[in-house]
Amino acid sequence: MPQLTGKTVLVTGSTSGIGLAACMELAKRGADLVMVARDRAKGEACAAAVERSAGARRPSLMLCDFASRKSIGELAGELRRSRSRLDILVNNAGSVSARREVTEDGIERTFAVNHLGYFLLTNLLIDLLEKGAPARVVNVASIAHITGTMDFDDLGFEKGFSTRKAYNRSKLANVLFTRELARRLQGRGITVNCLHPGAVSTNIWSHAAWWTQPFLAVARLFMVSPRKGGDAIVFLATSPEVEGKSGGYYENSRLVLPSRLARDDALAAKLWDVSATMVKLA
Repeated sequence: MPQLTGKTVLVTGSTSGIGLAACMELAKRGADLVMVARDRAKGEACAAAVERSAGARRPSLMLCDFASRKSIGELAGELRRSRSRLDILVNNAGSVSARREVTEDGIERTFAVNHLGYFLLTNLLIDLLEKGAPARVVNVASIAHITGTMDFDDLGFEKGFSTRKAYNRSKLANVLFTRELARRLQGRGITVNCLHPGAVSTNIWSHAAWWTQPFLAVARLFMVSPRKGGDAIVFLATSPEVEGKSGGYYENSRLVLPSRLARDDALAAKLWDVSATMVKLA
């Protein structure tokens, strides 16, 4: 069990499901843990729960709404003011919507939270990650990327929106982002990998369309626990088995090939450029 004493670890989407489960394990290993939440009251309650579970000091809590470019920038600034380095970044915050929603920045919500949130926060923290080298970035993707598409003429599904299509596209974007980021960070002491945490019984699909709920109720009978999904995150964040390895997609803590589209380097590069324009990254 690799120990994390003295290492700063930031986890987004930390107040439920696999994110909370991962935080409990990371805290047990002695990490200087920063939990990111959207709601302060829920965040404080979860930080206290992690403290009790781990028998360690209470994690720091920072707030962020990943549907907001401004809020992500404020999170990065707050971390920079309080920490001189970042050793592990876990991008886990996620969202699904029953109907098409647009953020304050004019971007379809699922794509904004699930992909652009990862993209912007990571880019804003590259300097802290370099100071924590050898550092790791872990992106929580999904096997759903396999059926994802990437239409740059209609990224936000202004035509033909569906919850599943929007989610699958965002997860394909996670894998492409991982691949391109790994390429760009070669030789800088930062590795980046992504994973499918398993079909996990969490509440992420609670906002899906009403008619899908009976199907989801049955599917949950065959899902794994949040703890098992959290262990998959911790594996990529800490295991010596992936030390120095970058750009990979993992299922059941094993490196596997993602979909054909997810291995398209030209597509990954174009997504990077489009994403940088969307979030106004200098």
